[in-house]
Amino acid sequence: MSGSTADTRTAMGHEPAPDRPRTHRTPPAPAGRATFRHALRAEWIKIRTMRSTGYVILGTLAFCMGLASLNGTSAGGDYATMTAADRATFDPLATSLRGYLLAQIALGLLGGLIITSEYGARTIVSTLTAVPHRARVLAAKAAALIAVALPAGLLVSLSGFLVGQAALAGADAPHLGLSDPQALRGVLGGGLYLTLAALFGLAIGTVIRSTTATATTLFGAMLIVQAFAPALPGAVGDGVSKYWPPIAGGQIITGYRDPALLAPWSGLAVMAGCVAALLTAAFIVFRRRDA
Repeated sequence: MSGSTADTRTAMGHEPAPDRPRTHRTPPAPAGRATFRHALRAEWIKIRTMRSTGYVILGTLAFCMGLASLNGTSAGGDYATMTAADRATFDPLATSLRGYLLAQIALGLLGGLIITSEYGARTIVSTLTAVPHRARVLAAKAAALIAVALPAGLLVSLSGFLVGQAALAGADAPHLGLSDPQALRGVLGGGLYLTLAALFGLAIGTVIRSTTATATTLFGAMLIVQAFAPALPGAVGDGVSKYWPPIAGGQIITGYRDPALLAPWSGLAVMAGCVAALLTAAFIVFRRRDA
């Protein structure tokens, strides 16, 4: 634009645009050079804005609190008529935290959804175009999932514990306080176990890429095997009951120590090792397969 034209516009009443305050923005990374921080920020936005995230967390919280109240009231009412042998194995901690059985499925599904939903909508193509480093994408998804699943798991465990113990106390049955070492282990360990369950779902979803198949696998691995393990014959049944990762990991929310099963932290370590192995397999598959 020539100087004479600018002078003419000024003379006709067009004021020059005021200077806007300068902001310091991080320049976008060139294609193919997106860092882990960029990938993590993108995955955090995805999981935070996914409609199912809020539904899963709120639904799980409501179910676990309701089940803890029902279990505490029922078990507390039965305690007065229990035999001495039954009273010796009465477990207030497990009674209040039994809702983990459904919570592990819910958070496992959430973990699976953050990858299977991308394959279903084909947005995985644009994700891998923006961040071609596939291991970086999956690591960012896992980190964003932990940021959601760990607080949610701790909240579910804590609320279930408080509601369940209040119900037991109302029925004059043995109950625990939050300062009890068993209680702290159950609440913290329950949160860690549910986080591992979410990562378990992420690994399964990455390998099989289907939401329906992921849900079926989670139900089978976490509920069906657990239900039928006692019916398996001899040493097979004993081995599955002791070392099957979801069963072993679930010992973290129990107060009664069954000598035939693993100790709480040993069981959680078995679950963590299984999740680490599955995530390793998921990284390998994710890198080698086409989108």
